[in-house]
Order: sequence, then structure tokens, then C-alpha cells
Amino acid sequence: MPSRIQYGAGSLTQVGVLAKLWGNKALIVSDLMMQKNGLVERCSQYLSEAGIEYVSYCGVNTEPTTKHVDEIVAICEAEGCNLFIALGGGSCIDAAKAAAVLMTNRGQLSSYTFTGGHRFQSEALPLIAIPTTAGTGSEVTKVTVIIDTDSQVKMMIAQPQLLPKAAIVDAELSMTCPSSVVASSGVDALCHAIEAYLSRKAQPATDVWALQAIQRIYRHLPKVYHKQASTEDYEQVALGAMLAGAAFSNASVTLIHGMSRPIGALFHVPHGISNAMLLPAVLTFMASKTASKRLADIHTMLIQQERVRDVAGARAQAGGEQEDYASAIIHAVKSLCRSLGIGNLNDYGIDRELYRKAIPKMVSDAMDSGSPANCPFDVTREDIEQLYHVCFDYMYGDDLQELII
Repeated sequence: MPSRIQYGAGSLTQVGVLAKLWGNKALIVSDLMMQKNGLVERCSQYLSEAGIEYVSYCGVNTEPTTKHVDEIVAICEAEGCNLFIALGGGSCIDAAKAAAVLMTNRGQLSSYTFTGGHRFQSEALPLIAIPTTAGTGSEVTKVTVIIDTDSQVKMMIAQPQLLPKAAIVDAELSMTCPSSVVASSGVDALCHAIEAYLSRKAQPATDVWALQAIQRIYRHLPKVYHKQASTEDYEQVALGAMLAGAAFSNASVTLIHGMSRPIGALFHVPHGISNAMLLPAVLTFMASKTASKRLADIHTMLIQQERVRDVAGARAQAGGEQEDYASAIIHAVKSLCRSLGIGNLNDYGIDRELYRKAIPKMVSDAMDSGSPANCPFDVTREDIEQLYHVCFDYMYGDDLQELII
């Protein structure tokens, strides 16, 4: 976890106070949307009031790539900055993380991936992460995900040097997010929490964070998406996303994220959406293995919520078999995704033939990421290949579909 977490409405005002702890000239990493809506200017004002010099880079307008990282590093070197401020969604935070660590550790990012095997030797330049979406949890993780523009591989790098020094979680900053961003980022956070809970690396502390995150996101995300939210709803989703980030930063993710990253890299699907497209089918597969007990635990935690109780009443037998409750949770997740306007890969408009041809590369990239190895059972290349085929047309109907692999 970061050494400092500033949480609550209006906490952006503390960015200058925190910056003074670690530097005197900041590089603000953001995007054009944050620049247009005035948040970059507000952040700059608070830095100036604290006596911190600053320059800004607002070029992270897509998922972060090695090109973005190289541009940020070049500005940091030329301007003599000794501190990073990441203001934006997970893309901005991940790009700033990668740049901050490359300022003190030379070489190619690809050499620091799971397959590259290299470890960062020096601490990164200090980074204060300020999320403006409630989803990635990147503000509290030791993870960055960057697309290699040469290989078109979505690289996940997880090392302690990537952890921000501080996180400012101000739910007011997410209140103007479009519904599409709310859906994408919110389901991303939900996946972080569910996968952390199902991971073989899960432990009691991460279980607490994961379950609390699932409860908050499931209950409050639909209200935020449909613009029927109170300030508390926004705050609970932001807190849930942060807790989910803490959970997966320590317990890691599993099969969903491992399969999702190649789809995002090759077909330019927003990360949270590609997660959602995989979520129901992959959970069904995992339940058919050894994950039904943990999924049933999630049901028990959510039993107080009317929508899940209705599903459980219709689906589960009176004896409460764990397989029945696992199925109820999968059905509830499918219903949630449908309510957020998320379909399957075919609905998204991905060309079926191009997708089919890409499956061998996606399988290799998913396996190479290391994430599938965190499942509580062994996952084969054949499992992932078949899941890619199933997920293309997997529908969010009222009836649970059988998935046998």
C-alpha cells in the first residue's frame, strides 16, 4: 500500500501539501479531457500555492503505450522534474508509474515483465496518484499495464518499485465521467476483487478487501451508471475500487485479466469492457473446477442485497448447496453486466475471422502474462483457447448456460 492515502471529497486540495514531502518540481501526467475540464489547472494551482514548480504532459488519451512512456521520460529529463503527479484514469497512472521507474532504472520495459525476468534495482521517482475514475485501483497497486507498440503485447509488470508514494481518492473527480467509462472502470474493479478472492495467492487480509470491494461496487455501481446516484454512491464505488486495487496488488489476478489484455491490445477494446465480456463464461468455467466454494462465499456476503436474494431464491435449492449459490452469483454478475449495457465480443463488432486467427497469439500472450497460473487449479493452453471461442458469442440471457471444458 502507498505510504499515504488521502481519501474523501475535496481531498485534491492536499496535492501540494503531499508534493512537498518528496520534491520541488512536478511533472503532471494527464490527458486532454482532464485539461479541458479544468482539473489539470486546479491541480497546478494547488501545487503553486505550496511552492511546487510544475510542467504537464496531457498526451495519454488512449490506453498507455511505450510511446507515451518514452515521451514522458523525455520531458522529465529535459525539465529536471523530481516528482510525478498522475491525474486521470488508470491509463494516466500506469503511464506515470512506468516513466517514474524508468527514470531510475534503465532498459526496456519489456525486460521487466513476467517473462523478461529482470527486477528493478532502484526506487522510482516519487509519484502521487489521483484517480478520476473508480476502477483500476492503480493508485494503490504495484502494477502497471503498458502496450508495447512494437510487439502489440499488453505488458503487465508487477514490482514493488511501481507503488505510488501517495494516493488521493476524491470521489468528486469521478462525478462527471460518462456512463461508458463508469461501466468499463467499474467492472474492471469488480473483476479485480473477484479474481483476488479466487486467486491461489489470496490471504485473509486480501479476502477482507476483496469482499468489501465486491459489496460496495455491486450495490452502488448501477446507480452511478444510470445517473441516479447520491454523493455516497460515488464515494462507495471509489472506495470499492481502491479496496479492489489493494486486494489484487497483494493477491494478483487470474484468468480473466490474463485473457483480457490480449483482446485489448489487438482489438482496442477498453480494458474493463473486455473483462466484462469474459467474466461470466470464465467464472462458469472456474466454478466447474474448484472455485465454487469461494463463489458461494461471495453469495453469502451479498445475501442481504435484494437482487441477489431473488436470484438465489429462484436458483438455489433449500439446502443451499454451494454449487447452487455459485451459480446464483454468476447469474447476478451476468445481470449486472447486462444492466451496464455490456454485451459479448460479437456484439462489440469484432470481426469473427480476425478474432479466430488471433486466438493462438492471444493464448500465448495470456499464458506468458503469468496471470492464469494464479488460478486455484492448473489452466492449460487448450482451456484458454476453448474459452476464447466460447466467449465470442456467450450471451447474457436469463438462463445460465452450461459450459463444459
